[in-house]
Amino acid sequence: MNETSKENKKILEAFEGLRVADIRDGMDWCGYMHYGTVSKEIQPIFRTCKIGIARTWKYLPYQGPMPFLTGEDYTKWAADYYKNINFLGYFDRIEEGDFICLDQCGMDVGLIGSFSGLEAIKEGAVGWVSNGAVRDSDEKILEKGPFWGTGCAQPMGQGRLIWEAEQVPISIGGVVIYPGDVVAADGDGVVVVPRKAAFDVAKYARQELNNDKAGRKNLYESMGRELDDSVK
Repeated sequence: MNETSKENKKILEAFEGLRVADIRDGMDWCGYMHYGTVSKEIQPIFRTCKIGIARTWKYLPYQGPMPFLTGEDYTKWAADYYKNINFLGYFDRIEEGDFICLDQCGMDVGLIGSFSGLEAIKEGAVGWVSNGAVRDSDEKILEKGPFWGTGCAQPMGQGRLIWEAEQVPISIGGVVIYPGDVVAADGDGVVVVPRKAAFDVAKYARQELNNDKAGRKNLYESMGRELDDSVK
């Protein structure tokens, strides 16, 4: 394990169990009151909570021209397109705890689907966040494959998107995401923490979470409510 991977592990340990709301509070405590919150247009396909280290992939719209092909000729062209123009990133470079951040220029294309999404999880990714859509959404939900994006779409990527770069700064929902930043996402949306502020943000986020738990636990007890995991 290299030094960056070791630091990634320590960062994720510092953020373990925190909610997006807590992390948003931690950002405020560190002077990032007007930065980090991704646009509400970026929503989960199902509710879950994931925190990871940003691994960025960037795509651009395909400008054409498109060949007029059908049947087996189209099958061959599409295979070549995915191999040489719109390949789905470097899956073999994914590390445990990576949050794949996908800039597809807001194109309403399901670049990630049930197979590719699950393949990334197999390699160690915790989830996906994109300024585009997802496809095979019913299967993605059954697979419990976390995805935050603009919604669901039918089209595939061939003839619509081209691969541009990996591990470069990208923008999703009005927030610049640099490789190595911390990405947290749950039902409240997505927040991005600059890597340089990660440990300080986690410290104050933890403070807010602990205060919230203690306060709500007192309320539960005064109301005679059974304690649940959110206050224990």
